[in-house]
Amino acid sequence: MPTAAVIGCGDVSSVHLGAIAKMDDVELVAVCDTDAGRLQAATAAYGVPGYADYLEMLESVRPDVVHICTPHHLHASLAAECLERGVNVIVEKPLAHTLEEGRRLVEAAERSTAKIAVCFQNRYNATSQAMRRLLDDGGLGQVLGASATVMWHRTAEYYRDRPWRGTWAEGGGGLMMNQAIHTVDLLQWLVGDVTKVEGHASTRSLGGVIEVEDTAEFIAGHANGTTSVFYATLANATNAPVTLDIVTEKATLSLRGDLVVSYADGTVETIAERALESGGRAYWGVSHELLIKDFYAKLGDPAPFWISPAEAEKSLRIVKDIYAQSYPDISGQVG
Repeated sequence: MPTAAVIGCGDVSSVHLGAIAKMDDVELVAVCDTDAGRLQAATAAYGVPGYADYLEMLESVRPDVVHICTPHHLHASLAAECLERGVNVIVEKPLAHTLEEGRRLVEAAERSTAKIAVCFQNRYNATSQAMRRLLDDGGLGQVLGASATVMWHRTAEYYRDRPWRGTWAEGGGGLMMNQAIHTVDLLQWLVGDVTKVEGHASTRSLGGVIEVEDTAEFIAGHANGTTSVFYATLANATNAPVTLDIVTEKATLSLRGDLVVSYADGTVETIAERALESGGRAYWGVSHELLIKDFYAKLGDPAPFWISPAEAEKSLRIVKDIYAQSYPDISGQVG
């Protein structure tokens, strides 16, 4: 039976801990956090040892899999350390807070015999899987274009509660790194690798609270010649459903929670999304648990996990390219 440990007992760890608890063939053996209050709460809730030092934890319990749920600037270094010790890793998005750190993790993963997954769990959504299947089948013809929006709401209190979220040094960015990167990932995964991006990021509603962006837009050119457009903001009145539209020669695929496929012959098909079952917030999506289960099921496979650091680096590069265009005076901080 594989053993698991979780580093970082903040908000998103609840989804990971909940998923582990539901698997009869995985044993949670430790949790780790530098915040004494969060650590105590996690040890009490799950009845396992708690550690403030992740190296001490790795040495003491020697877990088979480590889940990394820390602030962004710790993702790459912690994951690389685990891989170098032969420990399998599930790391939350983004891959890293800088391109340099992301590249180091990609290289560490290529050297290691251990597996690593990056949590782009929305690829496991029923709607995302259906879109990919329809596009891969070829029956819809050529993709003509795509568009996506993320219209969400975040308050000053959200950032004051976790100050790292609003900084370049620890968050690596704002809206694009912490919220919209999931949709950026889906866009490039479904439509094709992005070869060119022109965009702009700015702070429109949370100035004086955060130093990073809360609004962004871009136009992307894909390797297959398709163009997509993207808009995201945290200034919306509510967390509206993410939208993703892909126009092909024979149909339009429109994601608004559920997926509606409108064919050129007038036929309309609806693919329903699963209901949220695991813990956590609705805007995290419904598929964390599926990704985590799939990772454990594939531990014995010789091939790398399909959502690898190299795959996750694609969306990181898109985001960082937009930052480079938007903040040339502080490019050293945003990269």
